[in-house]
Amino acid sequence: MKRFALILTCIVSVLALAGAQAKSVGAYTTLEEPLAKQLFDQFEKETGIHVNWQRLAGGEAETRMEAEKANPQASIWVGGVGLNHMSAKAKGLTTPYVSRLAGNTPAQYRDKENYWIGLYVGPLGFISNDKRLAELGLKPPKSWADLLKPEYKGYIRMGNPSVTGTAYNVLTTIRYVFNKDEEKAFDYMKKLDVNIDQYTKSGAAGGKSVAIGEIPIAIGYAHDMVKLKVEGAPVSINIPTEGTGYEVASMSLVKGGKDPVNAKKLYDWILSKTAQDIIGSWYVVPLSKLAVKNPVAFSLEDVKTVKQDLQWDADNKPRLVERWNKEIGSKR
Repeated sequence: MKRFALILTCIVSVLALAGAQAKSVGAYTTLEEPLAKQLFDQFEKETGIHVNWQRLAGGEAETRMEAEKANPQASIWVGGVGLNHMSAKAKGLTTPYVSRLAGNTPAQYRDKENYWIGLYVGPLGFISNDKRLAELGLKPPKSWADLLKPEYKGYIRMGNPSVTGTAYNVLTTIRYVFNKDEEKAFDYMKKLDVNIDQYTKSGAAGGKSVAIGEIPIAIGYAHDMVKLKVEGAPVSINIPTEGTGYEVASMSLVKGGKDPVNAKKLYDWILSKTAQDIIGSWYVVPLSKLAVKNPVAFSLEDVKTVKQDLQWDADNKPRLVERWNKEIGSKR
């Protein structure tokens, strides 16, 4: 009898464990941690499916997925610059999926073969700590050209293009500013390097440092900056007058992921009205027609943008990043 009870207990434990595993999904996210938590907690509240998520910069997520290709540890990747998702597709790291809600997102922001879908758009800009600049007797930069001024030496911070998609977007944007002249773009980046105090592993990190006065100026995405300003940081935000690039933050399913069913449920839910309204509250420009944009957020209609060829940027990323590392990053 005791033996039977022991066997029964073991069976119940195994079934419980299997049930728990069936109610979870592994995810990588490039969203800022508070935003990811807000989104995934609401998903769990509504579905009972727990999201085991890890926050990684776009380049880090892509590198991690490539290293785990034979044994994926996540089943979905939420957020991250679309270029990384394009690159991941080219490397065979993601898998196509057609959600019943995908039609709410304009076709130009979806992969033609359904490997990734855009969630929101955000333009690049400059954030400046007004108090720090006043103490230094400086004015906020308003153009890409302004960033090269000698008075800004050591006062600017941005991400590392080899790690974060935000910074790689800066590099590609400069190429478009110079009419696709790569030599002029790299000449600019070398001159900008003189004024950079450090390259961070996260595209949003520089703005946070500006908000607390650690550094006067940073380059990043406008929605991250608007959030800091709304929260009370003494900052000003400028979109470069020559024109700016923008990200298409996207979502993909990981090829060979262990939780494909729950990953698709999360994918569908993120495209739902509930999740899209959460995303819209983040000061970004949501792409789904179901979403409501936060009224204080920038929109692409408000800014001058460069004409980006996202596929070219994705295809040439390994080469451009390698060149940046060789000519700039390795010399720091």
